[in-house]
Amino acid sequence: MKTPQVGIVMGSANDWDIMQHAARQLKDFGVSYEARALSAHRTPDLLFEWIEKMVAGGAKCFIAGAGGAAHLAGVVAAKTTLPVLAVPIPSKHLQGLDSLLSMVQMPKGIPVATFAIGDAGSANAGLFAVAMLALADDKLAKRLQAFRKKQADAIRATKLPELS
Repeated sequence: MKTPQVGIVMGSANDWDIMQHAARQLKDFGVSYEARALSAHRTPDLLFEWIEKMVAGGAKCFIAGAGGAAHLAGVVAAKTTLPVLAVPIPSKHLQGLDSLLSMVQMPKGIPVATFAIGDAGSANAGLFAVAMLALADDKLAKRLQAFRKKQADAIRATKLPELS
C-alpha cells in the first residue's frame, strides 16, 4: 500500500456510511488514504498517536467527520498544522446542525475548513483534498480538470422533457 497522503478519521464506525464518500473520491483519483474510527473523547491517546504517525509518514491533510458535539476535527487541528477538513455527521435529534456549528465555530488561531452536513460534505471534503494535493502534482491536477469537464459536459448534454 502507498503511504497515505490523507488521513480520514471519524468518531465511530457508524460514521463510515457518510465518510466513505470522501474515501471514494480519494480512491477514484488515486490518492492514498488511511481511514480510522477514533474518538476525541473515548480514545484521545490513540487519536494523538495516529495523528503523529500520519504526519511522520508524510500525510498532507486530514478529513475528520463527527456528529453531536463534534470536537474531533478541532482536536486533530490542535495536534497538527496540516489542513483539517471537517465533515458534520447528521445526528438523530438535530440532523447535524449541532455538528456543523461545533466545527464552523472553531476559536481564532486553530482553523478547520468545514463542509456541508452529510454525504455531499464528505464527497466535497475528498474533492477539496484532491484539489490541495493537485497544487503540487500535475498528473492529479489533469485528472481533476478532466473530472470537472466531465461534470460540465453532462450538464450541457442534459435534455429536459417537452411538455405535452
